[in-house]
Amino acid sequence: MKSRKIALYPGTFDPITNGHFDIIERAKNLFDEVIVAVAESKDKNPMFTLEQRIKMVEIAVKDIKDVRVTGFNNLTIDLAHEHDARVLIRGLRAVSDFEYELQLGYLNNSLDENIETVYLMPKLKHAFISSSIVRNLLKFNGKTDHLLPKEVQQVIGSLR
Repeated sequence: MKSRKIALYPGTFDPITNGHFDIIERAKNLFDEVIVAVAESKDKNPMFTLEQRIKMVEIAVKDIKDVRVTGFNNLTIDLAHEHDARVLIRGLRAVSDFEYELQLGYLNNSLDENIETVYLMPKLKHAFISSSIVRNLLKFNGKTDHLLPKEVQQVIGSLR
């Protein structure tokens, strides 16, 4: 029996954006299962709680078969081992992301040489979107409905 190809897509997702969603859809086209791993990331002082971020991701991906969501507060490599994931998914929007993501990929590979990192680019129309841009707009009641999945926009609206 052929083993399933499981990919882990870790991030803070504070909140999940259309760019993240695009990466999830693209990853699902490449792998049998995608696990979206929402990091607690207390050091980043997220706008939304871990539970709220998990809920937003779950709502956003509810219609994509074989996509699961989990929260975590440990090393990404350890989480990958827990879920038998051999691939880490990372998104690249611009050249400015590349150096940091490359270092992370090398670090993870140094911890387990059997784990591969796959870098995916969102569609061009989503390339400028980041969670930090969305958070800044939310602070000032700016328009974000074109940057977030519709269901996530509704959740955020209900939290405000």
